[in-house]
Amino acid sequence: MIAQPATLWHATATPAALRPPAMGEITADLLVIGGGFAGLSTALHATEAGLRVVLLEASHVAFGATGRNAGFVVPNFAKVDPDGIRASLGEAKGGQLVQMAATSADLVFDLINRHAIACDAQRSGWIQPSHSEAALARAKDRVRQWSAMGRPVEYLTAAAVQNLTGAQGWLGGWIDHSGGVLNPVSYAHGLARAAEAAGAQIFENARVTSLTPVSSGWQARTDAATIHAARVVNVTNAYADHLIPGLAHSFFPLKVFQIATEPLPQSVRARLLPGGQCVSDSRRNLFTFRFDAANRLITGGMHILGLGADARVPKTIHRRMAQMLNLPDLPPLQYAWSGRAAVMPSFLPRLITPAPGLIAGIACNGRGIAMTTAMGRELALWATGTPVEALAIPASPPAPIPLHALMRHAPNALLPISQWRDRLESPPDLGR
Repeated sequence: MIAQPATLWHATATPAALRPPAMGEITADLLVIGGGFAGLSTALHATEAGLRVVLLEASHVAFGATGRNAGFVVPNFAKVDPDGIRASLGEAKGGQLVQMAATSADLVFDLINRHAIACDAQRSGWIQPSHSEAALARAKDRVRQWSAMGRPVEYLTAAAVQNLTGAQGWLGGWIDHSGGVLNPVSYAHGLARAAEAAGAQIFENARVTSLTPVSSGWQARTDAATIHAARVVNVTNAYADHLIPGLAHSFFPLKVFQIATEPLPQSVRARLLPGGQCVSDSRRNLFTFRFDAANRLITGGMHILGLGADARVPKTIHRRMAQMLNLPDLPPLQYAWSGRAAVMPSFLPRLITPAPGLIAGIACNGRGIAMTTAMGRELALWATGTPVEALAIPASPPAPIPLHALMRHAPNALLPISQWRDRLESPPDLGR
């Protein structure tokens, strides 16, 4: 197994630009903290709107969750649907958020086309197969809700799912044809280049060590620079530290593993996902898979708490994929990596407003590429003067989760129960 680079995406991405750390005194209209999708999208859209933008990344562009996901572009929510969101947030705010999500993949692929970003993008669709009768009923209802908004969604029978995926056992499902796949690190590199071409300044190895309100807005310090900005956007997301008190305790940090095999023979590739879609099924311990441009098979999963997860979990995920896809001769692992996702109890993205002129965007709940790109566009609107109440994403002051030190482990601790419930509900011929 290849140990370095850390992920398949970093190993196969378009070359990264070499960016220096920030030095000396710098003045900007907007400071963006975090060089992932949300930060890069914010920087691009705010610069195109005429602002002087500085982006500071503590490591390098696409270091965090941006470079550690599966490369799925999914324009919906993981656990909630339009009707429930409108009921929870109200027709106006809920409708705004649902519309943002519905068009989030449109935004991603428009940016790719407009800025000629080479990132192995395929707008091939996202499939969610159903593992149980209850999940199948929900798939039909999800198609009803999203199609009412004019979205290109379609209900799938069991035979249709088998034809599209090449795998047996699911009871049916649905597809959103506006989704797709890409190399997330290449996409991030392309967003960074587009932002810089528009006039943004991006600095790497520039961790912000302090953030202080001043008469002109905010003053941020790194080891080698002082940045003065009228407004600040923090989009470190699941990699939040204590720069903004309470922010890191406002969500659950979920550790997720991803693996990629050595390339599969074309004969097998022709059977599995011949249309190039990506798949994430309806189970609590969901099963995902897709191919990259070199026919490597990619999947991921969570882990049960315990020692040795970094060595143990990738092998477990590899075995599960072999069973699910009926591939006893599945090629060995070539890459394995992990990252953190931010999950809110509501499973909805959120803006945090700690102080005037300071805002943070967090928790896209496993829909990172599409949702954080769209979040960046919303944050750029705020930076140019749109009131936070008018944005599509709900906003609130920091609200740390009670007993966070204990509750942050709940998703992993409860995984065995989720796996047991999945097995009870699933057909006997559906892999585990």
